[in-house]
Amino acid sequence: MPSPHPKTPRRRGFLRSLIRWLVIGVVLLWSLAALMLVAARWIDPPTTAVHLQRRLQAWMQHKPYRERYTFVPLGQISADLQHAVIAAEDARFYQHHGFDWHQIQIAADEDLEGDRTRGASTITQQLVKNLFFGTSRSILRKGAETTLVPVAELVLGKRRILEIYLNVVEWGPGIYGAESACRYYDGTAARNIGREQGARLAAILPAPLTRRPERMDKYSAIILKRMDQMGW
Repeated sequence: MPSPHPKTPRRRGFLRSLIRWLVIGVVLLWSLAALMLVAARWIDPPTTAVHLQRRLQAWMQHKPYRERYTFVPLGQISADLQHAVIAAEDARFYQHHGFDWHQIQIAADEDLEGDRTRGASTITQQLVKNLFFGTSRSILRKGAETTLVPVAELVLGKRRILEIYLNVVEWGPGIYGAESACRYYDGTAARNIGREQGARLAAILPAPLTRRPERMDKYSAIILKRMDQMGW
């Protein structure tokens, strides 16, 4: 009966080689994402992982798909809409460096008590997820996202992070960015949006495929209250 032992070193060598190439592949992909973040300091993203994901889903389901995506400078998005989104999504946006550890602790405590009512992702985290990972959830995705968030904070800065986020975030089926959302829902440019309109638009961001601004009376009132508390 032939001994299996001579095959063992060959198998070990194969596994080592496979792991080595997997590590190299991961490092190359991470480096590419980091370089894309550096480029995003000056170049507006032509698309995102979420945009591509929705397009692929529509194709696979044989559904019609129309994409509305217009990138505008931050100065062409009303301050009221900017403030509403920050109040709704990341109240400590200008205080943290990519991770809101206070909010993470609150979310963790609520998880332990079985009463989770909010998320802990910052605008920077959501931007990285939108650009590179789509809406998928996994430990590997979260780990990669966590390592890219400091890069985004370092190379982009708060103003550019907010500008890109407001322009690429999903605001409804095929609707991406503040300008497209404002024209679709309110029939006007993003620069003309007032406080109440901004709060209603911000209120649909957690579930943009199912929510509509006109139905967001309760949550938009909460957002307006937060804006008042923040001096906006």
